[in-house]
Amino acid sequence: MNKTQFISQLNAKDDVLSPFLVKYIATAEGKDGKAYLNVILADNSGEIEARKWQGAELAMQRISAGDIVIVNGKVNQFQGRIQLIIQEMSVLSESQFNREDYIQKAGSAPEKMFADLLAIVNALEEVYIRDLLLSVLNDYEIARRLKIWQAGKSIHHAYQSGLLEHILSCTQLAVTLSPHYKVNRSYVVAGCILHDICKIYELSEGPVVEYTEEGKLIGHLVKGLEIVDHYAAKIKNFPYSVKTHIKHILLAHHGEYEYGSPKLPHTSEAFLVHLIDLMDSKMSSFEQVKKTDSSTNNWSGFVRHLDRIVYKSQLPTFTDYLIDENTIYKNKQPIKSQVGNNKTAFGNLLKDYKLND
Repeated sequence: MNKTQFISQLNAKDDVLSPFLVKYIATAEGKDGKAYLNVILADNSGEIEARKWQGAELAMQRISAGDIVIVNGKVNQFQGRIQLIIQEMSVLSESQFNREDYIQKAGSAPEKMFADLLAIVNALEEVYIRDLLLSVLNDYEIARRLKIWQAGKSIHHAYQSGLLEHILSCTQLAVTLSPHYKVNRSYVVAGCILHDICKIYELSEGPVVEYTEEGKLIGHLVKGLEIVDHYAAKIKNFPYSVKTHIKHILLAHHGEYEYGSPKLPHTSEAFLVHLIDLMDSKMSSFEQVKKTDSSTNNWSGFVRHLDRIVYKSQLPTFTDYLIDENTIYKNKQPIKSQVGNNKTAFGNLLKDYKLND
């Protein structure tokens, strides 16, 4: 079945008959006490909230998160946002759709991003850190996962290859900012590459991402320390002091105890990695809101994880000065005043007037 309707193109009052990925599905109770279906539908252009007011229990028995369903419904506008009201939906078989239509992806090709990351590592001057990072990135399974994994379940670079996009972006910032702040670039690059890399074990693969058992029990911070120990042990005479400072950067990259950081950053390099990580994740969140928010004006709805609404339109930009378009009327004919020559325009206006004695 060819997909012709994409979420980014939907507007209020549109009739919908199209397949979508079910990213989330659950029953909820309305004010009248009746159950309804709360659904998030997705395709490669974005996501949309959906409701099904009738037959919620039966739909829950037949449909699960991760299914591709054909939806018959209508787009409604509610509190300034669009949502899809579902009349009917049923699960499609694998042969009835092209899965690429339902997978959101990073803006750049993963092979290109991975090559750019390796180029930065190969240019490092610190030989032990360079060898450590190359050993990690040249591991076949790590490289395979890194090229396709999301960085988060639903918020932080939550699309295919999002983890690699985030790591590369952070690493590029490390190259730019380290000399500006006169810190050791090799350590900052190492922190930016390794700080989230173990999300390949913390999160599952697929369009509907969940935390793995290892992710729930251990997490990517502790797993990151294991990775450093494992690959550093393969490098002859790897300095203990270098390994200690890298591990500190990983432990401290969340920045604050309240954000789950076991340690506060105690080195300039660790603090810079924390700030780079924070900046890149928040800027990515802003971009995702601007791309996917379903509000019908310039402002998004309230974004809980950012604790604010977001202005979605381009900011006004002027590459030339504005021309004064105010008009002065004489004999019912408009006379345009000239910028920088207002005295002349005013004099011309008064030249035919005489004062009475």
